[in-house]
Amino acid sequence: MRKNLSVVMICVLTSCSANAQNYEEKMNAQKLLNAYSAISNLYVDETNSVKITEDAINGMLEKLDPHSSYTDAEETRRMNEPLEAIFDGIGIQFNMLTDTLYVVQVISGGPSEKVGLLTGDRIIMVDDTLIAGVKMNNTDVMKRIRGRKGTEVRVKVKRGHSPDLMEFKIIRDKIPVYSMEAAYMADGRTGYMRLSRFAASSVEEFEKAFIELKKMGMENLILDLQGNGGGYLNTAFILSDEFLEKDKLIVYTEGNRQPRWDANASEKGIFEKGKLIILVDESSASASEIVSGAVQDWDRGIIVGRRTFGKGLVQRPIVLPDSSMIRLTVARYYTPSGRNIQRPYEEGGIETYHNFIADRYNRGELMHADSIHFPDSLKYSTLLSRRTVYGGGGIMPDVFIPIDSTHHTDYHSRLIRYGVMNHMVINYLDRNRAGLVEKYPDINVYKEKFTVTEVMLQELVGMAEEEKIEFNGEQFDRSKELISLQLKALVARDMFDTSEYFQIINDRNDSYVEALRIINDDDRYEAILRGGS
Repeated sequence: MRKNLSVVMICVLTSCSANAQNYEEKMNAQKLLNAYSAISNLYVDETNSVKITEDAINGMLEKLDPHSSYTDAEETRRMNEPLEAIFDGIGIQFNMLTDTLYVVQVISGGPSEKVGLLTGDRIIMVDDTLIAGVKMNNTDVMKRIRGRKGTEVRVKVKRGHSPDLMEFKIIRDKIPVYSMEAAYMADGRTGYMRLSRFAASSVEEFEKAFIELKKMGMENLILDLQGNGGGYLNTAFILSDEFLEKDKLIVYTEGNRQPRWDANASEKGIFEKGKLIILVDESSASASEIVSGAVQDWDRGIIVGRRTFGKGLVQRPIVLPDSSMIRLTVARYYTPSGRNIQRPYEEGGIETYHNFIADRYNRGELMHADSIHFPDSLKYSTLLSRRTVYGGGGIMPDVFIPIDSTHHTDYHSRLIRYGVMNHMVINYLDRNRAGLVEKYPDINVYKEKFTVTEVMLQELVGMAEEEKIEFNGEQFDRSKELISLQLKALVARDMFDTSEYFQIINDRNDSYVEALRIINDDDRYEAILRGGS
């Protein structure tokens, strides 16, 4: 009898606890409704119910973590667009410089190319709306030139030095979005690929580029994830699968109310053998860290660069009735060895969290590896060679490359921030495009023979002065080599494509240069994978 009474009491207490929790949740929900009702009906001034609701949601989410967020319906649509394989539009890449829309690139096969729009054209009007000289931002411009497939837009364009505007009628169509910014042979045996984001089409782009480079003799691969802030996590799983053998753990997730979930490699990887180096930096985040962590933990390849961002929180999208969306953090990511990818965010608040690059710079972490200190509690071992790796947020590379600030100056920075370098290149190509195409028929000839002249540099200085950027001779001389290289790369991008841009600019990318040295030195490559240097 006493035993039965105990069981009953346990059941009653459990039920009471559950009921109490339900009651508390209902009371809290009612409290929110009462507060909303009071503000809406009693506040001294007129209120906006949508804004009150959105501010309340944002307020709750901001107190949780740095990555739980709310976006309204329009923001949600725009946020997802760059990750989708296609969107509707006219098929150009553009820059807004000095209140003028410059066509940076015409997408091959797109609607604009079909009607004859050219790189360097300036779009002055869209339909009946003047967009030049009116301080219109990129979002406003995109609203006017994008639209549903099959709809028409008329643009008026200024080309070269002609005083007359040319009118084009463009029928919008599906436009592919590419995430593979570059793919080329770095030398006779080593391929190079640069992935800008983890989009819906990234794996397909990777496999296509891989096959092409394989035909050209690729045995080794440098995968550049510098500046890659992530994207679709499923894409990261599939890309990791390309490098790992069947059944190897890629990543796992776990949260307070989310049981552990494992992502494991299948048997379909197309590059499970061969030397692999992944380039990362302080802006490589999320999906980039999943791939880098899996490759590092399984001793499959070498990570070169600087410590990554440290974003390892899993967000679940929750679509609300008006098509707005909450991205709610529900779990954390862990590498195969058990390292938590997410860096701490509890101290200092959201502002401190997002200013981490400046903090790392001030502490010397971007210049000196020995400025980064890990307690013994954050030491882990890789799964095959038992090398020491570190947790605590982000992926610490196997080979640290300090940030190169030798040639960076405030003058150089202002040239970039004010768009002067892009503007100068557009003007230069306006005058010289036909002759340049004839003189430099391919990137190999261009890379070997094209030189940025003193005349070009003086034109740049003159354009900077027009933008009220005061000339600084000492800083210009210090940055001159880098400025010249960037101008050469920008001309190559507009003459050829982004892949050719990186073929030029990578000559000064210290991580890339060191990766090439390592990958061509069998003894050093193997020593690093065994825990040496």
